[in-house]
Amino acid sequence: MEEDEVDKTRAPEVYHERQRLQFCLLHSLNNLFQEKDAFTRAHLNAIAEKLNLDDPSKGTWTPFSIIFKPHHNAITGNYDINVLIAALEEKSQSVIWHDKRNGASSINLDEPEDNLLGIVVNIPVRKYVGLWKGRHWVALRRINRVWYNLDSDLAVPYSFENTEEVREYLDAVIGNGAEVLLVRNAKQ
Repeated sequence: MEEDEVDKTRAPEVYHERQRLQFCLLHSLNNLFQEKDAFTRAHLNAIAEKLNLDDPSKGTWTPFSIIFKPHHNAITGNYDINVLIAALEEKSQSVIWHDKRNGASSINLDEPEDNLLGIVVNIPVRKYVGLWKGRHWVALRRINRVWYNLDSDLAVPYSFENTEEVREYLDAVIGNGAEVLLVRNAKQ
């Protein structure tokens, strides 16, 4: 069997959280770390609040500030990139923003897992017949040499056939305006 091919007989147990409200960043992080409570809503809210307190240029308080906070929505979640970076740093991981001008072919998908934990993709989405535009966080992770799309909108994780299919997926979402973030072990 070629190195890129998937051995379907050795399918590992893959942890996968499903989408709830706008907590896709929470689900992506837990899916990325393959752990139910790697992060909780309360933990991400605390990170967002700390980021707000540490911000020297914080805006003026309004009645909407109770719900619409600078780094998240207090009711639905909808966390921003700053929360993602701070959360990953707590777990000794770093984020490298992929230069999408280079395409997915420049990403070494065969790096050891202790170097490249996974990939987080921030995808533009339109819902409700195009009336609502937003962004959605998706985790990709290699588990036992198989890359998985752990999108919380999927009913089950999707196992890619090989690294070329992962690159095709990444090139397609980049072409539609997605941002690709490589999650690396900060100790390297």
